[in-house]
Amino acid sequence: MASIIAVKKLDKHFKVRKFHRGRFSGFQNFFTREHHLVRAVDGVNFEIQSGELIGYLGPNGAGKSTTLKMLTGLLVPTGGEINVDGFVPSKQRKEYVSRIGAVFGQRSTLWWDLPVFESFELLRHIYKIPEKLFKKNLDEFRELLELDTFINTPVRSLSLGQRMRADICAALLHDPKILFLDEPTIGLDVVAKERIRQFIQHINQDRGTTVILTTHDLSDVEKLCNRILIIDEGKLLYDGQLEQLRQKFGGKRQLVVDFFENYPEATIEGAEIVEINGARITFEFERDSIAASDLIGRLSSKYRIRDLEVKEPEIEETIRRIYEQQLLK
Repeated sequence: MASIIAVKKLDKHFKVRKFHRGRFSGFQNFFTREHHLVRAVDGVNFEIQSGELIGYLGPNGAGKSTTLKMLTGLLVPTGGEINVDGFVPSKQRKEYVSRIGAVFGQRSTLWWDLPVFESFELLRHIYKIPEKLFKKNLDEFRELLELDTFINTPVRSLSLGQRMRADICAALLHDPKILFLDEPTIGLDVVAKERIRQFIQHINQDRGTTVILTTHDLSDVEKLCNRILIIDEGKLLYDGQLEQLRQKFGGKRQLVVDFFENYPEATIEGAEIVEINGARITFEFERDSIAASDLIGRLSSKYRIRDLEVKEPEIEETIRRIYEQQLLK
């Protein structure tokens, strides 16, 4: 199947001026123009198939938002190639924007002093959306995103969660094939985050919309994405399944066992006890040294078990270990 997004050897470099400090710094800064080169994106390659929901991860300054801005045509690459649904974004921007939707975190595409509905109406004319399609999409999104309580409210009066829901609706009214989301849940409460996650899942699964999601909230990734890309210092470090990343770098797993009675000495080969709480004991074990099923078999042969649960490390912990220990470099 042909890729809907293909990125080859993508570069984006910025010249940043050097400023001297010290006694004569004002004089030096006035007469010299020294610069150093920042490689915000450095030789990135990836392909995305139609209908995928991709998590694009990295620490602050890694190159995530810069990549998205090049994919949406807001920035011109320094080098390399981008092809999105047959378009070169920075060269065919006018034709291209009608095929995509984009939401960039704190920056709204809505008109600040207009009610939300009037912003939607303006977008209908800008994108030349047929009235029947506009009504169909808006009716569906109003229900899924629960917009009716504030659809006639000026944008400037909306809460962050309300505005984000309105922005996501606005980005999809024209039925784009691809949706770029840059930190769509940043600063939102738990309820607002969950509503947006459910909506993203809906448009991906029910409409087949290709979604590229950047986020610092790894709960978004766990709940929405099977495949992730990890970028750091402008270089793509990982492209693969979330579960494969967890298997390779996830560290120790836990087995939480509820026994029928207290077993303070319930030791077992292949695992160590990390917590005892009455008849509940938490064991920790290396995923590569023993399978959970083998460990459970050893325990059940020696002790009476009421219930048990295998816990994987939090994805936040796994990603933090990768960055701190530079495991992918």
